[in-house]
Amino acid sequence: MRVSVKVKPSSSRQKVEKIDDNNYSVWVRAKPAEGKANEAVIEVLAEHFGTSRSKITLLKGRTSRQKVLDIDV
Repeated sequence: MRVSVKVKPSSSRQKVEKIDDNNYSVWVRAKPAEGKANEAVIEVLAEHFGTSRSKITLLKGRTSRQKVLDIDV
């Protein structure tokens, strides 16, 4: 399943908020440097969907706050 994610890095909390079927907002504590925020987003989404991190692939938006990910649930 493909999802669009709006990332809010450097947050005081980590959470996932569902906007609609394929759009989510994700807050992560990690700073957007050296891919740390991307790793944190994958980790938070894996926990939210109950799957492993290896089943989530970042397709678009490596340096953007708006990302598209493929999740193999």
